[in-house]
Amino acid sequence: MNGRDLVRSWGGVGAGRAARGMRAVRAAWHRRRSDAVGLPPRGAERARVPGEVREAEPEPGGGVIRFARSELRIVVAVGGAVFLGWDGAGPEPSYALAGGAPEVDPRALLEPDKDGGWQVVAERVTVAVSRHGAVEIRTPGGLVLRRELPPRWWEPLGGGAARWTQRAEVAADARFFGLGGRTSGPRLPGGPYRLWNGEIPVAMPVQLVVADASAHLVFHDTAWDGTVVLREGEEGAGSGHDRAGRCEIRMAGGPLRSWVIVGTPARVLGAWASLTGAPALPPAWALGYQHARDFTGEQEVRAIVAGYQERDLPLDAVHMDAGHHDGGRPFSVDQDRFPKLPVLAEELRRDGVRLVSAVDAAVRVVPGDAVYEGGSAVDAFVRDASGRTVRGEGRAGEAVFPDFTHARARAWWGGLYEERLEQGFAGFWHGAHEPSARDAFGEPPLPRSARHALEGTGGDHREAHNLDALCMARAAYEGLRELAPEERPFVLSRSGWAGSQRYGGIWSGDVGTGWPALRASLSLVLGLGLCGVPYAGTDVGGPGGEVSPELYLRWFQLGAYLPLFRTRTGARAGREPWEFGAEVLGHARVALLERRRLLPYFVTLAHLARWTGAPAVRPLWWGAPEDRALRDCEDAFLLGDSLLVAPVLDPGTERRAVRLPRGRWYDTVTERVYEGPGQVLVEAPRGRIPVLARAGAVVPVRGADGTMELEVWAPAPGRAGGGLVVPDTGGTERYVTRWDGTRVVVTRETDGGLAEPSRPVRVRGLGGAATGQ
Repeated sequence: MNGRDLVRSWGGVGAGRAARGMRAVRAAWHRRRSDAVGLPPRGAERARVPGEVREAEPEPGGGVIRFARSELRIVVAVGGAVFLGWDGAGPEPSYALAGGAPEVDPRALLEPDKDGGWQVVAERVTVAVSRHGAVEIRTPGGLVLRRELPPRWWEPLGGGAARWTQRAEVAADARFFGLGGRTSGPRLPGGPYRLWNGEIPVAMPVQLVVADASAHLVFHDTAWDGTVVLREGEEGAGSGHDRAGRCEIRMAGGPLRSWVIVGTPARVLGAWASLTGAPALPPAWALGYQHARDFTGEQEVRAIVAGYQERDLPLDAVHMDAGHHDGGRPFSVDQDRFPKLPVLAEELRRDGVRLVSAVDAAVRVVPGDAVYEGGSAVDAFVRDASGRTVRGEGRAGEAVFPDFTHARARAWWGGLYEERLEQGFAGFWHGAHEPSARDAFGEPPLPRSARHALEGTGGDHREAHNLDALCMARAAYEGLRELAPEERPFVLSRSGWAGSQRYGGIWSGDVGTGWPALRASLSLVLGLGLCGVPYAGTDVGGPGGEVSPELYLRWFQLGAYLPLFRTRTGARAGREPWEFGAEVLGHARVALLERRRLLPYFVTLAHLARWTGAPAVRPLWWGAPEDRALRDCEDAFLLGDSLLVAPVLDPGTERRAVRLPRGRWYDTVTERVYEGPGQVLVEAPRGRIPVLARAGAVVPVRGADGTMELEVWAPAPGRAGGGLVVPDTGGTERYVTRWDGTRVVVTRETDGGLAEPSRPVRVRGLGGAATGQ
């Protein structure tokens, strides 16, 4: 951005926001000047490729292959994940890994291959390296899943970080998924995808590639700015002339190191969770319905909560936007508008409603303010290349930003949440003005030349930008674990990176409004789940602007089946369900009551995600990745193993086509039976979206008296079924369903064999003939 751009952009600021606009212009100008001084000029560069292989040195779990101008380290971990590190790069240090590098598999051996190459043979994968540095990832049967061409580096002659490119080929039938939360998807069409938070809420260099032969996950462990360019392949229709799918990743710096995991989607995500950390388990109330608003005072909070109660609308949490802060300062309360916030919080908690506080990363520059002075005392704030504290534009004025890549800064910041807990807040929403966000000019508030600790290794914002929200969530999570060890922390972030699931969930930020945004919401949640973040969601209706009653209702109905179910009142319009008329209110009540009924199922899925890495919201191909029709289906999803949800994503829809995986499925309202695989037409009236239950499934639900019951869907004739139930109080319950003559029998597996269920059982789907189209 040059000076002319800054002046031109002034027209978008608005006369009523002139002061803030001037500050933003000044901050953007300072960023540009800081980068001009603090970043080394790129200058002339020298291109480099690995060259020809010279020697190899076996090591436990793999070994090192040395080329004329580089070296490649291959390590196979227990569980099957494969590490590939060029130019001496090792698995650590890494912000993605949980607890350091995993234990190596001593059975994996480096041995000579044909034509002067080398290979590492492991139980689940073979890695073959050619004598010029091409790397092939093969199944144990020898099928090539991915072929990476020799990488290329461009090194500044004057020194500095080298940029690099790596190209890869995949099977012609392969489809790409992942790369964080993307609005185009969940299957990623051909084109470029930038790896820079702010362009999208969460950009992760994590690809999940699904093909007939197998699925595989590739994670490039570098947080620098980069771009992934994808191109799907084409099959030769029997001619044998297939065009391979292609992936090219271009990074502005950082090590060239990656992890590869091969197997079924469930095994891949399980190994990914083992590598990067188990997802944090949200408190049970966070799996209910939540509403966000920028409240003007305590009476408005009470009025909104009363509005839900009077209309028989279950409400579990109220999110207070940063308007409750005093002068835009985090960890403060406007005492004029919220004089007795702890009392209010306790009143709401007795009614089953928790308060969640928005927490900004921007610390307003106010001499004498406890947070500003405390951060300055421990040297917690980001500095520029000359050693001065960087000042940018926050929500309410000039601000500084903590360096969350410094352990001391994280410890200080985590301790600040004590004030929030004393105010009665039960959860925290990192929703604005983190350095990975964008300001009024579409730029991050910190210059790229800003310096960061990066756990003692040192670096600038080009490397730390994508990590900032991850490290902020870590600071909050670890602080809350120490301050309130008896409670499960609730931390919700707008941005993140690989490993963010360890510290909480992600909401999508501002995805826009309109029907395309509704479709994008589903894509974002599916994409984040395939990158290891199971607790995710979007704001029902979008962040603001006009939303039709029909769009709001269909968005609301989709939200009721996502892990994070939250509505939000925008800046210009109310978004409470009763604002859209009696019809929408009635249908919204049905969706809310169904969410409340399914809460035990959501609790079970949250526990299973923590244990296995499997997201609650899964693509239809999850259990059958070889089914190409399912791989191309983007308008429905599996909720765990038991339910299939087909949201309405287009206006005027009263009936829609649904692609079914193999097996028998029941409409959960009409109990009509459908047989898959195939496509069927199902009713989708305004009052509900189609939800189908898998035959034989055991779904834990909330009964009329509030206790858990088992909703059992009859198995197909001659088949059995079952399910796992995980109460939030702990323990697991495994159930088996089968036909015994003309009745369905449900038994519980115990150490001593089979026993009668200890919970009430309701069997559904006992009548009706199967249909399919």
